[in-house]
Order: sequence, then C-alpha cells, then structure tokens
Amino acid sequence: MSAPSAAVETAAVHKVIEYEMKGAFDFFWEQANTDPASSGYGLVRDRYPGSPGIASIAAVGFALTAYPIGVEKGYISHAQGMERASRTLDTLLGMERVEVFFYHFVDMQSGRRAWNSEVSTIDTAILLMGALTAGEYFGGEVQAKAEQLYRDVNWPWFVDEARKMFYMAYRPEKGFEGHWDFYAEQLMLYVLAAGSPTHPTDDSLYYGFRRHLGRYGEGEPFIHSWFGSLFTYQYSHAWIDFRGYVDREGVDWWENSVRATRAHYDFAVDMQAQFKTLGPRSWGLSTSDGPDGYNGLYGAPPSGFDNRAHRVDDTVPPYAAIGSILFLPEEAMAAMLHYFTIEELKGRYGFVSAYNLSRSWFSRDVIGIDKGISLLMLANYENDGVHRITMNHPTILTGLERLQIVHRENN
Repeated sequence: MSAPSAAVETAAVHKVIEYEMKGAFDFFWEQANTDPASSGYGLVRDRYPGSPGIASIAAVGFALTAYPIGVEKGYISHAQGMERASRTLDTLLGMERVEVFFYHFVDMQSGRRAWNSEVSTIDTAILLMGALTAGEYFGGEVQAKAEQLYRDVNWPWFVDEARKMFYMAYRPEKGFEGHWDFYAEQLMLYVLAAGSPTHPTDDSLYYGFRRHLGRYGEGEPFIHSWFGSLFTYQYSHAWIDFRGYVDREGVDWWENSVRATRAHYDFAVDMQAQFKTLGPRSWGLSTSDGPDGYNGLYGAPPSGFDNRAHRVDDTVPPYAAIGSILFLPEEAMAAMLHYFTIEELKGRYGFVSAYNLSRSWFSRDVIGIDKGISLLMLANYENDGVHRITMNHPTILTGLERLQIVHRENN
C-alpha cells in the first residue's frame, strides 16, 4: 500500500482544522446566555455539559474574540456578531466588579459572583483582550463600550508596591492573594496595564518577575513556568503577535514559546514507552480535566526549581498541541490528525477536554478556555485572523512600547 499523497494529507488537515474551529465557535455561540431579559446576557458557560449555570469571565473574553472569527469564517453575519458583542459588553459594564476587576466565576443569569470565587487579574485581562478585539473589529458602539470597560480598570490597585508585582487575586473576605512572581500566561497583563490611558503602571512590574531558565534534555534553554503547563506559553500569544519582538533585556517571547513547545514534544516522545497516551502524535501536557478531576499541576519539565513541580499521569488534553500550531505546526497537525481518528475524543463542540489511555478514561466535558485557545490559534494559523485585528490596536502597541518590547526592525 502506497503512502498518502501530500495533497491528501493537506486536505485531511484542513478538514480537522475546520472541524475544531466550527465546534469551538459553536460552543461560544450556543453556550452563551441569550435571554434578552436576563442580567447575564452574553455570559458564557465555563464548561459543557458540566457546571450548568456557571460562567467563566475568561470564557467570555474568548467568546468576544470568537465572534469576529465567526464573521470572517461565515458562521454568522456581521450584524449577528456585532449585536452579540454589543449586548455582552452592556452586561459587563453593569456587572459587580472590584475596582473594575471581575470575579473569575459568575452566575450566568444574574452575573453575580459564584462559588465564592476570587477577583482575578488574569481572567480580567483575558476578558479585556476579547473586549478590545471585538471593539477594534466591529467599531462603533462596540468599540466605545470596550474602550470604556478598559479605561475604567484601576491597574495600580492590584499591585503590591512593596514587591513591585501584581497580585494574582483578591477576595473581599481575605484580601489579596498570591503574586505574579514567576513567568506564566500573564504577559498580556503587563501590556494592558502599561498601555492604559487612564491608570497605567510602569515597566517595573514586567521586568520584576523571575525569569528562570531551564531546558529539557539537550534542547535549547528557555524561561519556563512553574508547573510547565503548555497553555502558559500560548495564551498571551493568541492576541499579541510577539514574532520579531524583543525586550530591553533581549528576551524573545516568541522564540521562548517555540522552545517550550519543542520541549513538550520531545518529552512526549521520550515517554511513549512508559505510557499509552503520550507519544509523537499525542503530546502537550497542560492544565485540564483528568481521571481524578480537574488538575492544574499537569505539565512537563522544566518545572519549578528542580523539575518536580509538574505532574504526569498520561492525561493529554488535545487543546495543548492544537494551541501550539503556530510554534510547532507539523507536529501539531500530526497530533490533530491522530485525535480525529479517536471517536471518543470527538463531540458536539469539537475535541473534548482530555483523555488518558492508561486509565481508559475520556473526558465528557469541553472547557471554554480550552476551546478558546484552540479557536484563536487556529485562526492565527489560517490567516493571522486575530493578530490582524489586535496588532492594530493602539493599546497593544502603546503597552509594548512602554515596556520597551520593540520589533527588531525598529532597533
């Protein structure tokens, strides 16, 4: 039997990309509150079918970015996307906030705090990236509302001045919690805060967090996150195109994510003899559901200070490789083709959260933020679908400039 031709392989990849993009978009379109009489119009479920009635503010940010993608793909009309975005922003402007930062989880109907969740810097940042994207794309009243939401955020309030770091969270009952003291998904936070026209922060926060170098095997060293979860090298890149940019200390965050992604791939290849799931066509360890519940410790080395912070139990979330398609395209596409052959991984909204063949376990749910990073990165892979919008926004460009993250061509 002869090997499939390159044309057949290319057609298959495009089929899988379209499958996942349409499924991810449908999640954001269908699992939003569309009751016009509800205080929570436009809020999007954290997951489906689990946790009914609970919205994630980060999922709303991904949704507001999904609507322009849906228009460009022909899934919805421009008028439909504009109306959904505009009315969602009305909801956000009227919601309970603390110094204009949002609670992580909220009730989908009332928009009020759910599960005693924290006021979250990073989830607010993801929401704002989505709002600014929708505003830049649709213009008019959508843009005016998005800009108002952004202008009102009191960034310095969430800063620990003694340590010159952003806190991670705030709870009215306890006060501030945690610090962004290590590299993770928070690059967008510094860009948004520095670019603020009303309440900006200086570049000390960006240059103040620890940049800990590590490597896997003989791979190139890179600045890694604490648990080594692959999503941490993806999220900010979904909106901010760091290609060709370098900061005043010479850090190239794009190349950093390429190296981190390569480390994840190499680790999976090395682990294939020990596990049933991990291998060259099933790779990328990242926060996800697992056989024993949701786990934020999933990751790959390097991690922590001694490579012991991450956890590996053979659980692989499809979104991890898919969200890396800009960094390692051939390996990401091979993984997508493989996932598409596994019927238990496919559902109403594309690939499910995760699977683990060693435990004969497949997730039942899809998670909003997983669908979000898959959709946005696939759109960027197809035609820079998100980057073409966001990298025209003055806030992003001003934030990068104030952080002294400049394009090499301008050096």
